[in-house]
Amino acid sequence: IPALISRGYERRFVYGLLAAGGTIGILIPPSIPMIVFGFVMSESIVDLFLAGIGPGLLLTALFVVYVVAWAHFGGGQRAAPRASWTERWRATLRASPTLALAVLILFGIYFGVFTPTEAAGVGFVAALVITLVIQRSLSTGELFAIARESARTTVMVLFIIAGAKVFGQAITLYQVPQAVTAAVVVNLVLPVAFVGTICALLLVMGCVLETLSMMLLMLPIIEPSLRDLAIDPIWFGIIFTMMMECALITPPVGLNLFVIQAVASDGVHAGRVSTAEVARGVFPFVLLILLCVALVIAMPEIALYIPFHL
Repeated sequence: IPALISRGYERRFVYGLLAAGGTIGILIPPSIPMIVFGFVMSESIVDLFLAGIGPGLLLTALFVVYVVAWAHFGGGQRAAPRASWTERWRATLRASPTLALAVLILFGIYFGVFTPTEAAGVGFVAALVITLVIQRSLSTGELFAIARESARTTVMVLFIIAGAKVFGQAITLYQVPQAVTAAVVVNLVLPVAFVGTICALLLVMGCVLETLSMMLLMLPIIEPSLRDLAIDPIWFGIIFTMMMECALITPPVGLNLFVIQAVASDGVHAGRVSTAEVARGVFPFVLLILLCVALVIAMPEIALYIPFHL
């Protein structure tokens, strides 16, 4: 954040970019929401992971085009000093162990060496080895400082999730999500209309419920209709995951908004970053996610080509 702002990028744009960019992590595998979806719907998690690659790359491309256009026409930014090819190769070599770690995790999952849950532990241990042994970029004191800061941020996020769950539980006790979803399921018989309406419903519910609650509440109700309408569950799972991306950045309970607010307030403008400012910055990215959802609905092969044709 400080590096981008120091080069003249508008604060609101920076906050929106980072909050929205963080959501791509649940679409390009490995992805916890996909694991939950696969478990609840009894679908192949590996197929879901593979299906997320195409839409993930498409969404990344949409973000890149928007950011480049904004930087080109927005004005006011200062270019970074141009690095020589020698400096670029050195930077690439320094980053190669970290890049290899990502490849290790993905290949380990896809080839069945370890489960997605076990991959988290493997990644943690490998990251420690890289930073402490290979790169020697962290001292013991710095490691404890990082652990302390991570614990502080984690506690903050857990309190946010706890508050969202309390609010979600209150809504659930009044049977609001179940009643609305049941009404949609009963009255829609066209697959495209059904999926489009579910997306609209998820967009609204994402403003007041956190992602896990939405998945556990809605998927058991939706599943029979998916089977009856012959909707591909892998394709629908990717669409559902992209709508979860929207839920992460739509106020008032978008988790990424609070994370960016906390990080920016601590490190850049202490105590002066509001959630509303971050929310205004993510609005264009929400539109881009919805555009990507529309493209995947119109062209299912974007999601289904890799898992079923490669």
